[in-house]
Amino acid sequence: MEKVKSKLESRALPIVLLTIFVDVLGVGILFPVMPQLIYKIFVPAGFSFNTSLIILGWITAIYPLMMFFATPILGQLSDRFGRKPILAFSLFGTSIGYIIFALGILTKNIPLLFLGRAIDGITGGNISVARAVIADTTEPEHRARNFGLMGAIFGMGFVLGPYIGARLASPNTSFFGLFNTPNWFDSATPFWFAAIMAAINVSFVLFILPETHKHINKLAKIAWTKSVDNIRKAASRPGLRTIFSAEFFFMAGFTFFTTFFQILLIQKLHFTTANVGDFFAYIGICIALSQVVVLPIVIKRFKSHQILRVSLIGNGLALFLQLWPTTGGQLLLVAPLIAIFNGLTMANASALVSISAGKKEQGEVLGIEASVQALAQAIPAAISGYVATMGVNMPVIVGGIVVITGGILYNVFYRAPKQVATTEGADNQAATI
Repeated sequence: MEKVKSKLESRALPIVLLTIFVDVLGVGILFPVMPQLIYKIFVPAGFSFNTSLIILGWITAIYPLMMFFATPILGQLSDRFGRKPILAFSLFGTSIGYIIFALGILTKNIPLLFLGRAIDGITGGNISVARAVIADTTEPEHRARNFGLMGAIFGMGFVLGPYIGARLASPNTSFFGLFNTPNWFDSATPFWFAAIMAAINVSFVLFILPETHKHINKLAKIAWTKSVDNIRKAASRPGLRTIFSAEFFFMAGFTFFTTFFQILLIQKLHFTTANVGDFFAYIGICIALSQVVVLPIVIKRFKSHQILRVSLIGNGLALFLQLWPTTGGQLLLVAPLIAIFNGLTMANASALVSISAGKKEQGEVLGIEASVQALAQAIPAAISGYVATMGVNMPVIVGGIVVITGGILYNVFYRAPKQVATTEGADNQAATI
């Protein structure tokens, strides 16, 4: 039995990791490309700059909004019909979504842009299915390692995504110093690339990935309103309500920042598309380093609920500091502060959520957390377009205020239950051995 599971793991894990990489890469390539929509599509179509900001906010918001509703449903469908068909279907949908978005760019068709992002959001919620595949095929003693690999792939996607997206959208630009990009590259090229990657991954899933779910229940009912129910549960759980609220404010504030900071870089620091990609890749590298270097040092000395008291406030202050630089060099000096506080907050918030839940409700609670995070990305993205019409620096200011508000609420209302203090103490003691 162990040999069978080991064989399943060796076949399934690479494909699941590639699936996650394609998903994250698709998110990453957007950062440097999205501002081009304003200057190349919306304004030439006759929209004012302020109206273009609002449209961009809604196009950004449609992806996490659709993911908010779809992710729990895809997870349930994989329980009912198996991981393999749902994973293949979702990746196919992701490929179609990228193709439609690329066609929208080439034809300057705004409804197609919305449709492409909506389809990608609906089918991009396959992270829950990927997690289920890892859980199906991994022995308990390997689970932490494999989920760690999953986190590493996330980081790699966020580092490479912006860089690749910027280079694919920029003609005649150096690619890692190896060669210059062709002169026919444009804003649609990154999405053709992502569509091809997703399509190739579909073939891997169909022809190589075994079905890992051995307890398929085709009679299981689908809870279509699961995402809304998750938000209701998040607001009603006494031990987790404050943590989920703090996470919501943190993710919301950070979304205000990421949605329009590219525009600020272009207008204030005169960044090119390639420069924007380089900056977000730099942020990704700093986040990865903070997880490897800073996080282990901090968690040896402090408990998760203590770290969050500082990291949330620090995150908000770090966002404000991004408005200070007047040169690219100054920006590179203050940007790592975002990475450090962001890495500390994300890791310790998820750890605290897991510790606060009982062993038998881990899956449900982590599903609730995913819904909270998706909604926290959708609402601010839609609002940030209107905020940006008051000045392109305003989303950063509002983002900082929102994150600090979450930090204040957490500091005022959170009291660590005995169960959390005991578990964290044991974890930290183990970390120092």
